[in-house]
Amino acid sequence: MRKHEINRLEAFSDAVFAFAATLLVVALEVPKTYPELVENLEGFLAFGLSFAMLVSIWVAHNGFFRRYGMQDRGTVVLNSILLFVVLFYVYPLKFLATTFVASILGGARHAEAGQGFGFASLQDLGHLFAIYGAGFAAVFLCLVLMYRHAGRKAVELGLTPGERYDAFAHARHYSMFVLAAAISIALAELGIGLQYGVPGFVYVLLGPLCGLMGVWNGRKRRALALA
Repeated sequence: MRKHEINRLEAFSDAVFAFAATLLVVALEVPKTYPELVENLEGFLAFGLSFAMLVSIWVAHNGFFRRYGMQDRGTVVLNSILLFVVLFYVYPLKFLATTFVASILGGARHAEAGQGFGFASLQDLGHLFAIYGAGFAAVFLCLVLMYRHAGRKAVELGLTPGERYDAFAHARHYSMFVLAAAISIALAELGIGLQYGVPGFVYVLLGPLCGLMGVWNGRKRRALALA
């Protein structure tokens, strides 16, 4: 990590993330009955899941700027696209989290997946997974391009050969997120396993995919003996 003063681009980005978090907040009015209390708690769980996802994106975004602190034209364009997608991504994210929590807490009251949650058919559920996947892929594709951009600016940034390699390694790492989203979108649009939520469980692949990529990056870095 390279220490530097927080620039205006980072400050603006943090403000956008804060606004996105505000959009996620559930209306926590004081409940007047027990059923209202239970409904608020269900909403809070959905908010927690959505907020955790938003924070994970912020952490990835913050990591890039802590390493490079770039604010050239290319970075501004890619960062602006990322922030735009984050704001678009908030509502599909919240809706999917709400549906997920409702399906767990109230699944026994519904005979078929998707019923009672605002879906006319499983096809609607598939489209939701596709919309979510598109936002997820777009966010991490921006990070892939930002890290590749930093790697190409190695001389201007004063990066060591090892740091230049790490920039491209991070790009490969986040490309696994894009790959997982692409698989999810394909399954959702083909209608494969919608009744079991298979397009959503595809994101579990991120663990082994990123683990394998990390091992490969580490071995190649050692083989090149980069400092």
